[in-house]
Amino acid sequence: MGWATCTHGHLHWGRRGAAGLLLARAGGVLLQLRAGWAHQGGTWSIPGGARERGESAVEAALREAHEELGVDRSVVDVRGSYLAECGGWQYETVLAVPAVAEVAVRDVAESAGHAWVAAADVDALPLHPAFAAAWADPDGDLRDFVELSAG
Repeated sequence: MGWATCTHGHLHWGRRGAAGLLLARAGGVLLQLRAGWAHQGGTWSIPGGARERGESAVEAALREAHEELGVDRSVVDVRGSYLAECGGWQYETVLAVPAVAEVAVRDVAESAGHAWVAAADVDALPLHPAFAAAWADPDGDLRDFVELSAG
């Protein structure tokens, strides 16, 4: 783990890149309020973090969702991903839906809270800057994926 510097000179968490889980259901997304002591604490985002050696983006996203929100990987149905790049450094957002009616969620590491938020209400929250950029990207399809989960 640790920080990486991309070719643009920006610092990013995760020497091997990072990944997060965007879990959508019924037109909403599971968001995490980052703990005050964490990087960009007090902002809303998806659970995620640095990729470990030999770990795929899907494995990293599912591990982070479990570590930060207690989400059991067996109840997650992965549907795709969205890749954001910055000067050779990559963050992959894994797009998924619940495989069960109710997903057990609890605040664990780096989490000061969580909520299922309707797609239309996400922009009103104080978002982690990187998540805000990905959410606003018209080519990223994050918002479209969540809205399509409505059925």
